[in-house]
This record gives sequence, C-alpha cells and structure tokens, in this order.
Amino acid sequence: MSEFSLYLQLGWQHIANLDAYDHLVFITALCAVYTVRQWKQLLILVTAFTVGHSITLALAALKLVTLPTQVIEFLIPVTIFITAINNVVTQPMLHINRVKFTYPIIVFFGLIHGLGFSNYFTALLGQEQSIIKPLLAFNIGLELGQLLIVAVVLAISSLLFRFFQTPQRHWNLFISGASAGIALVLMKETVFW
Repeated sequence: MSEFSLYLQLGWQHIANLDAYDHLVFITALCAVYTVRQWKQLLILVTAFTVGHSITLALAALKLVTLPTQVIEFLIPVTIFITAINNVVTQPMLHINRVKFTYPIIVFFGLIHGLGFSNYFTALLGQEQSIIKPLLAFNIGLELGQLLIVAVVLAISSLLFRFFQTPQRHWNLFISGASAGIALVLMKETVFW
C-alpha cells in the first residue's frame, strides 16, 4: 500500500469510525437545515470544515499549535451544540445567506475538530520529511467520508419530505435537538470526569 493510499484510508476511517461519533453528529447537525436542492451550499460548508480541520492538523504536525486534550474534548461538543442551536434560530431567517453567515464559523469549528485528532495524526507522521502528501491524502479521505454522510442524511430527509410529508422544520428540530442533547452529554462527560 502506498503512503498516499494509507493516509487516504486513515482519513476515511477517521470519519467512518463510530468511536469518533462526535464528528458524525457534527456533520449530521450541519445537514439538518438543508434539502437536496441545496446540496451545493452544504458542500461548501462541509469543505470549509475540512479546510479548518486540515489547517489545524498541519499546524500541529509542525508543532506550531497545541492545546490540552481536556480543553479540546470539551470544545468539540460545544461546536455541535452551537451548530444545533444555530439551526433552530436561523432557519426561519430564510432571507439571510446561510453559507456566507455560517462559513467562517464552520472553518473555526473545523480548526477545533482538527485539534482533537492532531496528536494521533502527528504520531502517525513520525519522521516523515514532508507533511504535504500525507495531509492531502488524509483530508481527501476525510472529505469523501463526510460527503457520504451528507448523501445519507440528505437521502433520508428527502424520503421523509416526499413520502411522509414531514415538514422540513420538524426534521431540523429533531436532528438539531438530538445533536444538542448528545453534545450536552459529551460536554458533561469532559467536565466531570
């Protein structure tokens, strides 16, 4: 297996790993306010998340940024909670450009989530001479995994909207509420252990 394939697979596994369900919950929450017709807007935001994630991984690999693990493990569910609350608060404001409003926030959240994986990624790199190829491969794998999650969530929501006449607002409230609840549990676990 080539180095590129190895890191591509690691990126894919990072998002597909059920032990890292906080990432799955974040991407699912991000999807809650979008429909299949808005897939391009959602793709921009998911890619923004990957950009933030990759910046942090690069900075950590170069030993330019570090944060205590406990702080990072608390901040990750905070990003999920804020995303869920943002979904509920801003969904009625259809006149705003959600992507323009949300893009910088999602890049910042990607930075935080990247910190959560940075120690492991840095250990994987070991004595690599260059981080460019491994980082690129890892983030392509991550992005492909995220796009699969987006496709699944949009397919489920589309089926609910079309065949069960589920209002989009109800779907958003359900997904956002569940995501916020999971985030609160995760925050509690990181603070009180």
